[in-house]
Amino acid sequence: MLVSYASDLRLVLKGRDFRRLFATRIVSAVSDGVFQVGVAGYVLFSPEQEATAAEAAATAAVLLLPYSVLGPFAGVFIDRWRRRQILVHAPLIRALLLAATAALLVYGHGDAPFLFAALLVLGVNRFFLSALSAALPHVVGRQELITANAVSVTSGTMASFAGAGAGYLLRLVFGADRHGTALILMCAAAAYVGTSAIATTLGRDLLGPELRTARPEAREAVRQVLRGLLDGARHVRERRPAAFALGAIGAHRFLYGITTIMTVLLFRNYFTGSAEAGMGGFALALVVSGAGYFLAAVVTPLVTERISKEVWIAVQLGFAAVAEVVLGAPFAAVPFIAGGFLLGLAAQGVKLCVDTIVQTIIADAYRGRVFSFYDMIFNGLYVAGFAIAALILPPSGKSYGALLLIGCGYAVAAAVYWLGAKNQRSVATADGNLAP
Repeated sequence: MLVSYASDLRLVLKGRDFRRLFATRIVSAVSDGVFQVGVAGYVLFSPEQEATAAEAAATAAVLLLPYSVLGPFAGVFIDRWRRRQILVHAPLIRALLLAATAALLVYGHGDAPFLFAALLVLGVNRFFLSALSAALPHVVGRQELITANAVSVTSGTMASFAGAGAGYLLRLVFGADRHGTALILMCAAAAYVGTSAIATTLGRDLLGPELRTARPEAREAVRQVLRGLLDGARHVRERRPAAFALGAIGAHRFLYGITTIMTVLLFRNYFTGSAEAGMGGFALALVVSGAGYFLAAVVTPLVTERISKEVWIAVQLGFAAVAEVVLGAPFAAVPFIAGGFLLGLAAQGVKLCVDTIVQTIIADAYRGRVFSFYDMIFNGLYVAGFAIAALILPPSGKSYGALLLIGCGYAVAAAVYWLGAKNQRSVATADGNLAP
């Protein structure tokens, strides 16, 4: 798998313009990782304050909401503005916003303005990432597009993790107080300026969009996005296997949201005796969970050659229920981290199957709209889980009632999905073939 990735990377890096676009993505992703550690570290793992469930939920929502709300609408604007200019100006806007955010910290303003500034930074980033995706076909040939896309997304994710690691090291150097966090944010701002500088090496009109064809007015285009989301929802409702699959992953994301906030609070306020130790423990939990995601990408294709995707989804949801209760109930760091690995394995296994089912069942003419609807379910219910966690979790994060809710929720989701999907395996796909 790693050999294949390295080979694909060498292939697409032969193109000069792709190298420049790729470098723009990588430096920006590193900056994002530093920034997110600065925000989450200050609000959730600051030695100056004890994080509450509401603060943890609000911070997590701020880091995710721009992707949930703005995602479907970003294309309306990146199809009107020069994408190269978006790649140049968006990082500069983020750098300015981060400088303002750092100033808010230094001068002792409350957390609400700080989180609002962070929300603006991530909102701008949503347009930047959409522009990167839309620009890619302009720098690689059609034959290399799939490879270039896979390499770009994978490398961007790895760079973001590297940036998070760099942010954690900067936190150790600068400190975890307001001034230390402000310096971390300024480092991220400097990296964003570097991103903009790299983007200027791309030709002004190289990345599109082609403006020769007529486009509806922006207001009408926004209306079309809303209509598209509704059309996607109706199309899913008419194709029950896809509807059940989206229901399954929606239930998972909701419960996963509660689990995420519980994990933050446990490492911050219960498992460890200091904010720094808590952040280190939470970082380890994320790495271990990421290993579960990676293993799922290897295991799921092998398993689904032998059993149906519907069965594997139900098994994974049931597996998540057992892992949550058995490994979570001791409320000790080591078994909880092990549970995170197993939950990561189940989470990615479910998503891979759901993605494939939706791609198979949904007609090609509707796939874009359905996946926009899917994206809103995926992120929106995750944020809804944060909200419920804020209501039911104590500051320590230790709650047998919440753990039981999560475990029972996964068990019910497994049973409901199995009962609903077991009679749908022979439903014809949009192309007239049988669903796998």
